[in-house]
Amino acid sequence: MWCGTTTTTAAIWMSLVAAAPLTAGAADTADKAKEQAQTTTQEAKTMVTDSWVTSKTKISLFADERVKGTQVSVDTTKGVVHLRGKVDSAEAKSAAGEITKGIDGVKSVKNDLQVVAPTARKAVDANDKDIAKAVESRMSKDANLKKVDVRTDGAVVTLTGEVPSIMVAAKASEQARMVPGVKSVKNELTLRQATK
Repeated sequence: MWCGTTTTTAAIWMSLVAAAPLTAGAADTADKAKEQAQTTTQEAKTMVTDSWVTSKTKISLFADERVKGTQVSVDTTKGVVHLRGKVDSAEAKSAAGEITKGIDGVKSVKNDLQVVAPTARKAVDANDKDIAKAVESRMSKDANLKKVDVRTDGAVVTLTGEVPSIMVAAKASEQARMVPGVKSVKNELTLRQATK
């Protein structure tokens, strides 16, 4: 009788020892799945947060009588809010910056709003379109610069997109600066990652 109990106990111990690695492997897999879910959730939160911040900023700018929200373009990347466009006064520009800083989730504000009096707006807008077309025309002649995005606000040209090297980025700035009427060039080009 005692021998049978020992055999049964031994069998139970053997099954537990044999199952232990399986349980550890399952725990590892569960941990990896949990980490992946957390990473995906974090990425989703970042995207949702950036789009939420952009939307909340636009709503707040529309609601404030000091700033005409329709004149302001809002972009958010990783909590950094970029304001672009034209406003009527320096007060409107600083108000837009203050309003944006007060939004939950905003880490910092890049205020590139141009102050343009309403009376000069049509002339400036027309001039900006002409400048942008002239810069795009110059860029289209160079294979490395064809895909560069050009935006002009108050004769300030902003270049965005990807280029293969820092030398090409410098050339883009140089080409844009050579266009008559350009006050300055903001080069926001990024370097294209080499594919393996």
